[in-house]
Amino acid sequence: MEQTNERLLSQITYPEDLRRLKVESLPEVCQELREEIVKELSVNPGHLASSLGVVELTVALHYVFNTPTDRLVWDVGHQAYGHKMLTGRRERFSTNRKLGGIRPFPSPDESEYDTFTCGHASNSISAALGMAVAAKTQGHQPAPKVVAIIGDGAMSGGLAFEGLNNVSSTDNDLLIILNDNDMSIDRAVGGMEKYLLQLDTNATYNRLRFKASQWLKARGMMNDNRRKGLIRLNNALKSALAHQQNIFEGMNIRYFGPFDGHNVEELVRILRQLKEMRGPKLLHLHTTKGKGYKPAEQQATIWHAPGKFDAETGERLVSDNSNEPPKYQDVFGETLLELARQNDRIVGVTPAMPTGCSMNIMMKAMPDRTFDVGIAEGHAVTFSAGMAKEGLLPFCNIYSAFSQRAYDNIIHDAAIQKLPVVLCLDRAGLVGQDGPTHHGAFDMAFLRPVPNLTIASPMDEHELRRLMFTAQQPGQGTFVIRYPRGRGVQVDWRCPLETVEVGTGRKLHDGTDVAVLTIGPLGNDVEEVIATLAATNPSLSVAHYDMRFLKPLDEQLLHEVGQRFRRIVTIEDGVRNGGFGSAILEWMSDHGYQPQMTRLGLPDSFVEHGTIDELRHIVGLDRQSILNAIQGINAHDLNSNSQL
Repeated sequence: MEQTNERLLSQITYPEDLRRLKVESLPEVCQELREEIVKELSVNPGHLASSLGVVELTVALHYVFNTPTDRLVWDVGHQAYGHKMLTGRRERFSTNRKLGGIRPFPSPDESEYDTFTCGHASNSISAALGMAVAAKTQGHQPAPKVVAIIGDGAMSGGLAFEGLNNVSSTDNDLLIILNDNDMSIDRAVGGMEKYLLQLDTNATYNRLRFKASQWLKARGMMNDNRRKGLIRLNNALKSALAHQQNIFEGMNIRYFGPFDGHNVEELVRILRQLKEMRGPKLLHLHTTKGKGYKPAEQQATIWHAPGKFDAETGERLVSDNSNEPPKYQDVFGETLLELARQNDRIVGVTPAMPTGCSMNIMMKAMPDRTFDVGIAEGHAVTFSAGMAKEGLLPFCNIYSAFSQRAYDNIIHDAAIQKLPVVLCLDRAGLVGQDGPTHHGAFDMAFLRPVPNLTIASPMDEHELRRLMFTAQQPGQGTFVIRYPRGRGVQVDWRCPLETVEVGTGRKLHDGTDVAVLTIGPLGNDVEEVIATLAATNPSLSVAHYDMRFLKPLDEQLLHEVGQRFRRIVTIEDGVRNGGFGSAILEWMSDHGYQPQMTRLGLPDSFVEHGTIDELRHIVGLDRQSILNAIQGINAHDLNSNSQL
């Protein structure tokens, strides 16, 4: 990518600087912004393709609207790097996603230009409508303009439709911008995606209608009732003439588009027209994910978050991992296909993450038995429950943080009926640089009280395979398996598929002084800590129990622990409040045991972004903290939020 000698971007710190430029300069700003994003992300990985796809839209929005007084509400936030660079954070962008640096997604805690928390899809329309109504209710003059920017993938989420429904019946001047690139992370799916690809509206017609409404309004002939009536009449005539029903105009939301989302000067012209228009409206833009960087345009899924790469050649700097343990998600994907070949009742379900969870392995081999339902976690669970009710055995894979969006579905549609749905919660525990919206912190705490659930977490890849095999056995009901992001511990990870007795743990080390109870992969760190203690403090005798199941607990093991040990340490990669340690503490109290207990886990605060090793040190889950806890040394104030 060639760079000009005098860069306009160096003159822009905030949007007010951008607005001083002539509109003819904006294509050059877009080119420079795109180059900057590519350069920065080549050495400091993040979400590349999404941000490249909305460069022109980002520039046009900040050029036309008086941000931050006017509100831009981004959906998900993958696409907001250009927005961050134009709003006072370009000089610090090299710290993006790093501990103490710029946050991975827009956050009001970081900048007044970030109007609402981002990270999970489909919330922008609802949040933006709330802001628009608040501005009207409080009588702000002039009322700030509010814009929601949502992608076609996020538009498939149920919350987006709930927001649209309310937009259509509430007095507001909201502008919704639909960024339509036919992608979410993998290629977008579903009826809405097909509809958007086919949707076409005549731009000349929209311009004429707008001018006519302005003419009538200027002459006092257009009040709200007449305007709404004319909109309904026009929409009906338009549908009849075009032989096409526009779903947005059917909800009394003015529709404009589709337009080219990469023509920045045209976008400025359109946005200036829409800015002062009364009533809710939707601007439909066609964009290309990864626009302007050929490797990202050609393989948008891979370049969604490609890791480090050579900015000039487009070569991804992928290290040789052939001698390393596999990712847990790949063990899941390979094992699921293996099980599906043995059990023809098994089907796979994912809410728009086939590559992210490795269900694409089964999807490639058995496309008729795998279902990508789009960004719709609640639907994914209920859809799975419906299939289970009629005899199938769904493995429904959802990231732990996103499973929060399906809580009622898990309770109402699966657990109550004891349906055989296997919920595989990927990315459980700390996930690193994606930060508080993506940490899988809460699943054990919020699922533990739900009746009829089995909840398990494997310590390693062999255990993951065995738990998956166990979950598909007859009579298991709704079965939750949680496992972390990243690599496991076993290069030789394939093992025979064997049933694990539900509700049983394992004693990995015997001892007499302190019992350490773990659930999940942190048990591997405890094994290393015990080996260290054997060499450095051999007088301390430590027993280690991998409990494996949060629900039901292994009561036989717990009676043994309660009878033999005065000191117990519990370790989990979820929140301490209400999680695994709380379950052990409650059980001990209920059964008359009164040990001294130390509970290690995530604190009662949102953990920010950083590498997993950095975050584990901060929250007291690194090996040194575990060693100190076993020795009875309080090295961390686990209730302190000072470093979070």
